[in-house]
Amino acid sequence: MIESAMLPYLFTAFVSIFHPFYVSVTEINHNAKTQSVEISCRMFYDDLEHVLEKQNNTKLDIVKPANKEQLNRFISSYVHQHLIIKVDGKVLNPTYLGFEIQEDGAWSYLEVKGVGKAQKIEVHDDLLYTEHPEQINMIHVTVNGERKSTKLDNPSANASFSFK
Repeated sequence: MIESAMLPYLFTAFVSIFHPFYVSVTEINHNAKTQSVEISCRMFYDDLEHVLEKQNNTKLDIVKPANKEQLNRFISSYVHQHLIIKVDGKVLNPTYLGFEIQEDGAWSYLEVKGVGKAQKIEVHDDLLYTEHPEQINMIHVTVNGERKSTKLDNPSANASFSFK
């Protein structure tokens, strides 16, 4: 017989099996010391793999890629299309640095050099929106040690952050 105290945990486990959630996390950090903007994006690797397969009409294994250079090109292209960042009105052109798999997530890393200050950061983030109508994209922005966050629910894709 199941203890009544265990019922909430069993319900949560049951719901998460049959009703998966779709969340990405984008971290944007203005590094005043190096005058750069550091960007990292975390997506569930199976969702990213699926969208890349559809976009590039090819079978992929993101965990054990047969051609890592090609996969890096695919990820870079996808992130550049679906994550657009402006600092003080200027659209950034981030350099793609690579990706890594951690547990069930794929982290991709980008950087923009030569950004001395950042007072207003605008973000367009529609990563994985074509895959999941329920997609949620979390954005965390840090400037001068001040961190601000927001949540974007598909189809909402734009956020703005102001700093002093």
